[in-house]
Amino acid sequence: MSRNKKIFLGFAIVFFALLFYASYDIATRTTFPGSKPQLKERIERDYVKKDSLNQDSLEVKR
Repeated sequence: MSRNKKIFLGFAIVFFALLFYASYDIATRTTFPGSKPQLKERIERDYVKKDSLNQDSLEVKR
């Protein structure tokens, strides 16, 4: 094997190793979209229970 082929093979191995690492890193930091609850369910869970309209606004707090 000539010197140029060895250099090319070395760069190819390093390139594919970095490509594999980057794809693995991105895959571990993201979640599958189907695993999240739907938007309507998330809004109800996060905001409807905290709604202040359920309280009487004319009530005097002492």
